[in-house]
Amino acid sequence: MEVSSRMRSGSRQLDLLGGRSTDVLVSSADGSRAIEEENFPFEELSRVAEAESWRKEINRPIYHIHKWWAHRLGSVFRAIAIAAFAPAGSDILDLFYRRARIPEQVVFDPFMGSGTTVGEVAKLGGRAIGRDINPVSHFLVQNALASHDRRAILAVFRAIDRDVGDQIRQHYKVTLPDGTLADALCFFWVKVLNCPQCSGDVDLFSSYVFARHAYPSRYPTARVVCPQCNAINKTRYDSEDEKCGTCGESFNPQAGPAQGQNAQCPSCRHTFSIVRRVRESEKPPRHRLYAKLVLMPDGSKQYLPATEEDQARYQAAEVELNSRENPFPVVEIKAGYNTNQALGYNYRHWHNMFNARQLLCLSILADRIRAIEDPDLKNLFTCLFSGALEFNNQFASYKGEGTGAVRHMFAHHILKPERTPLEANLWGTPKSSGSFSTMFRGRIRRALDYAEDPFEISPSEAGRKPVKVFGLSNRLGFDLAEDYRDFENGKAVYLSCGDSSHTDLPDQSVDAVITDPPFFDNVHYSQLADFFHVWQRYILGAAGPRESETTRANSEVQNGDAATFTSRLESVWRETCRVLKDDGLLVFTYHHSRPDGWLAVFESLMGAGFVITAAHPVKAEMSVAMPKHQAKEPIDLDVIIVCRKRSALSQFGQVEDWLKTAECQIDRLRTSGRRLSRNDVRVILMAQFLKHLSCKDSAKESLQLLDGSEDEIDRQIERLHGAGTLEVRGKAA
Repeated sequence: MEVSSRMRSGSRQLDLLGGRSTDVLVSSADGSRAIEEENFPFEELSRVAEAESWRKEINRPIYHIHKWWAHRLGSVFRAIAIAAFAPAGSDILDLFYRRARIPEQVVFDPFMGSGTTVGEVAKLGGRAIGRDINPVSHFLVQNALASHDRRAILAVFRAIDRDVGDQIRQHYKVTLPDGTLADALCFFWVKVLNCPQCSGDVDLFSSYVFARHAYPSRYPTARVVCPQCNAINKTRYDSEDEKCGTCGESFNPQAGPAQGQNAQCPSCRHTFSIVRRVRESEKPPRHRLYAKLVLMPDGSKQYLPATEEDQARYQAAEVELNSRENPFPVVEIKAGYNTNQALGYNYRHWHNMFNARQLLCLSILADRIRAIEDPDLKNLFTCLFSGALEFNNQFASYKGEGTGAVRHMFAHHILKPERTPLEANLWGTPKSSGSFSTMFRGRIRRALDYAEDPFEISPSEAGRKPVKVFGLSNRLGFDLAEDYRDFENGKAVYLSCGDSSHTDLPDQSVDAVITDPPFFDNVHYSQLADFFHVWQRYILGAAGPRESETTRANSEVQNGDAATFTSRLESVWRETCRVLKDDGLLVFTYHHSRPDGWLAVFESLMGAGFVITAAHPVKAEMSVAMPKHQAKEPIDLDVIIVCRKRSALSQFGQVEDWLKTAECQIDRLRTSGRRLSRNDVRVILMAQFLKHLSCKDSAKESLQLLDGSEDEIDRQIERLHGAGTLEVRGKAA
């Protein structure tokens, strides 16, 4: 009943776009492809991608059943897959909203990440091969794209709830002032250090305002904790003068003891370095429980101070945890660019990132999932468990009212110690976020719905929700190939874990390579993925891709050294060149803010024998990504870089005015209403310049020209970015 209802809804939405329900075969052509044409509709596709990006977990839930970094937008890769096979002259935007099909076309993604390429190709009826060196990537894509029995999944969830649900829930019970029991939605903690001068406790509050609305100008009421008696007071979010209603203490809610990198002891007024004080100890900082958010019997939420009974319940969880045998994985955190900040706070093992109650409840849940007999169901519920880890640890924090309450630990893309961590209810209530039960409903069931009946997004007028367009794609859910022979015998999807510079694919067996390679100096996926890997290994065992305690590998492409990154990326491109048919395309998305980032990818392509035949800017970053909002000149664009084997240079290499092409693309984006940062302009200019250089006969000549072009590129960036700024100011005036 549920599926047929959605199908009927989808049919009505299809009628809005002309009722185009007949399959359209998109066949590979001998000549240029649509993706190589200058009129590729990147500005219109960016509008589609923008609409997807605001609620990515709803608009493409299949790729969001588990955390992965640098998610790319499914709508962009759907367009790439269609345009990579459509002949020149095709209307890509029209095909995007048709039942376009690429039957029997084989597409390989050597950096599959969250599986976007594999899923979008499969939806178009193509055959997809995905490979990634990281076991967590391989694991999550397996779970996302495997065939699942909905009834069996629901039955297992109900069984887990029956067996351990109440056992976990009782650890989040609180006693109200009238003596009745209620469920805590979350507990509020603060890190505590001893003052080096007087040894008194110093709470690392930067502000005593601990709960406010996501839109405080519209909803100004906030909650503050009194530094004297721990009472919870209502006030305005921006109040600077508060008198506690319980003890009468006057204080400035905005001025906590911790300001920037230093803290001031409230007792003796001594100021000291927080990091230095932490490092003087051999353990992570202590935490103090000071408040809780309770789901009241009438369904309302209420902020209350922590009580002695709350402390006693937590201490009882500590005792119970100590009585369990092998309750959690004990694995050291290795030093690295993305782990050093946690190590600096003395988090030496992955389990240090959880408090005792979290570890106890995770241990209970992990033991129950390990007992699931069906291996596919065990994998899926381990994936769900692993996803819940992201929101249930001491690095998570409170987002406040008006949004999902829990800010997950990777909001900053690093392991950033949280001074005021939030402990959510692990099992969850109907009003929880980030819990095991709510993520089952929100991630797993939503992904199952999408797999049964995928949809695309059609942007609406400003202020209105985009339209979901059903009926365009094949359903997802596959009996996955175990190896290439299995794939060759007819299975549609083959996933593997390993170094993509060495594969089991035969020569010229692939029609296109479509991917998104890592950056050499950005988020180091393996360093962060170990957080999940140690728990997946704890539940599922140390076999196959999980044989090692870490997902780090000596051969992974991502590397802080530019020369090493270039060499390893070139090795993967060489392998793709070997398995790619002579008339096939290599298409990937990329952006970078620095010249060395462009030099690395260009040198790797040239060394592997590829020439760039097209480059198109397109919407890239998630619109709500925190690192983007924190950047001074955020990059909102990727460039779709299209390549052919160098043997095709005489046919497809073009000598053109690269600067004129870049200016045209910038103008098209601005005309469509997109505002470009200085780094967006850089992305467009660099891509067109590299395309121009790649057509040179000599790789050495190309690299020399690139090396001497930095000043000219910077001058053109300032000119074109400045022109756009003046245009925006002129319109505003």
